[in-house]
Amino acid sequence: MDSPVNTPIKTERLTLRQWREEDFQPFYDINSDKTTMQYFPMLLSRAESDEIAEKCHALIAQRGWGFWAVSLKESDDFMGFVGLHIPSIKLPFSPCVEIGWRLNKHYWGKGYATEAALASLGFAFEELKLDEVVSFTAVVNAPSRAVMERIGMINTGNNFMHPSVPPGHELAEHVLYKINRVRWFNREQLNH
Repeated sequence: MDSPVNTPIKTERLTLRQWREEDFQPFYDINSDKTTMQYFPMLLSRAESDEIAEKCHALIAQRGWGFWAVSLKESDDFMGFVGLHIPSIKLPFSPCVEIGWRLNKHYWGKGYATEAALASLGFAFEELKLDEVVSFTAVVNAPSRAVMERIGMINTGNNFMHPSVPPGHELAEHVLYKINRVRWFNREQLNH
């Protein structure tokens, strides 16, 4: 039987799974693409990209969850990541568990981020029994904010300056979204 670490989460079209070595190159393609990274302060080098992938792999191996590699069920093509993370940087609302995503631009606009994020929230509330999950992004990142709203998260109105982004940078101001257990389970009931 698979250990929790190696048990992928399957949705209608996607698989959320542990990272593999062959994911590193397409992940770097994402992190070095100007369009995909338009809401991040900088593009990443291959070493920086690999370091993130290795950390994602290690955290999933350690805890059984994290920013999972996402692939299309039918082809197993790597699309990016979606999942849960405990930010190591000190934020105004720390400690917390965040939900986040970064998909190759070729997979945008098809509902994949929403589908994988809903599966991740299900894991957060049903398996991890978390009380709350947060998400945050630059104020100008309308596409990610739309995903947050589609998965039932609420804009708290508590904008903050992200400590990793230089002050005055157009991406410094971030919005904070949240969803709690009660809202998640009420949302689930409404959909049945």
